[in-house]
Amino acid sequence: MIKKIILSLLFLVPVTGIWAQRPDAAGYARLRKDQDTLQLLSREIFAGKGDAGREAATEQFIPALVRALKTPWSFRFPFDSLRTVSIQYPQDSSFRVFTWALERETGFYRHYGAIQMNTPDGQLKLFPLFDISDYITNTDTIAGNKAWYGCLYYNIVQRHYFNQEYYTLFGWDANNPRSQKKLVEMLTFKNGTPVFGGPFFSYAEDSVPKPSRNRLIIEYKKESTATLNYNKELDMIVFDHLISETNEPAKKYTYVSDMDYEGFKWKGGKWVHVNKIFHDAIPLGKGAPVPQPLDQKKKSMTNPRSAEDFQTEPSKKQPTKKKQ
Repeated sequence: MIKKIILSLLFLVPVTGIWAQRPDAAGYARLRKDQDTLQLLSREIFAGKGDAGREAATEQFIPALVRALKTPWSFRFPFDSLRTVSIQYPQDSSFRVFTWALERETGFYRHYGAIQMNTPDGQLKLFPLFDISDYITNTDTIAGNKAWYGCLYYNIVQRHYFNQEYYTLFGWDANNPRSQKKLVEMLTFKNGTPVFGGPFFSYAEDSVPKPSRNRLIIEYKKESTATLNYNKELDMIVFDHLISETNEPAKKYTYVSDMDYEGFKWKGGKWVHVNKIFHDAIPLGKGAPVPQPLDQKKKSMTNPRSAEDFQTEPSKKQPTKKKQ
């Protein structure tokens, strides 16, 4: 049960930009106090009693977070006590994105989020994210922050092409009692405002080319696990190829990995599909990661990982956060 999970959140990217101003002593003290309030509310969102209690905590959390972020130079405050809120930074630290989830008693989820920009004067520039994923049938969209496909982001990969920055977002959606989802999409900024999605996932080099996608979403069995992340060694996005274990392809909740892997390689400002990553001739000890049944007790609402991550992590050790 997700409510019994031990949560951990790893801030992967330190702030290294030219805007290194920190809050003054009074501002820092205020942010510490605000963080204590937000920590209590975030726990209620995650593990409060009933839908009403969790929703009430959410309604209090959002304005409390905004008030805290209005403190000058709040971008430099890590909010690292908010264990049930994922906070991700791109390599250039030009923004950070907060995301969190509210689980309903039905086992369905609603997501919340906001993008805070790293402003040169330390003042707040915030884009709230409005989850519309429950109300759309076409997920292959290009949309702004008011039509966001809600999820918990767990990684950001930045690429530069023709004087523009491209931020690839990796997200997880616990979805419903029968299935979960992972997604990858592009975030760009047009006239200073965020745009989610775009025709950046190309299948032009496949043996049978298909139209580009604005985002990739994989859905699979709740008790299973699937990889969808950037692999530094391969310098590409890697994800599991999924099949229905009951030979019912229309039922996504029956999908599991068939131990084959696909990917995307960055070429000419797009992620270009690679149909098969690992081939027969794999050096000894360098094989593809083998999916294993997911230990639900290790599952994290803010740091979703695949089975190979659990296999390689040191036992009984908590990840260490990199300080801002």
